[in-house]
Amino acid sequence: MKPFKYIVLLLIAFSLAGCGFYSFTGASISSNTKTFQVNRFENNSLLVEPGLEVDFRNALIAILENQTNLTNVNSNGDIVYEGEIIDYRISPTTATSQQTAAQNRLTITVKVHFYDKNDEEAEFDTPFTFFYDYAGSAQLIGGQKDTAIEEIFERITQDIFNASLAKW
Repeated sequence: MKPFKYIVLLLIAFSLAGCGFYSFTGASISSNTKTFQVNRFENNSLLVEPGLEVDFRNALIAILENQTNLTNVNSNGDIVYEGEIIDYRISPTTATSQQTAAQNRLTITVKVHFYDKNDEEAEFDTPFTFFYDYAGSAQLIGGQKDTAIEEIFERITQDIFNASLAKW
């Protein structure tokens, strides 16, 4: 019975090894890919929120570190993310009978340039957008603004991860 267990374990090991690297987060990463690099994201939106580009870069680095075994480097990364924040906009979404905003929406759009030294076909240049709705009577300041930006960046960075490494 013991030889049978070893044969089964060997078959499983060989079948997983032949597929490249796969993680439980859904990332399908080439075995040649060991590092990632996140360059500066310029804030080119018409309405500039100070520090937004730094917060976005840090959020993208955090998701890549948390969901992969790749090492973050400052240069010569196997995969590279760079781009710009192209939209930061607050707009009313619904109105009251007094013609005031019942609900407002913060929308952020980030255009990402993704490069992969090991797979040029995987490269893309794509905008990613998400929004956060809040009461029209509220002002987007302090903790509410922090929560809105956090939620938006959480969604955008997950979408970027899925497009670049999970191939969704």
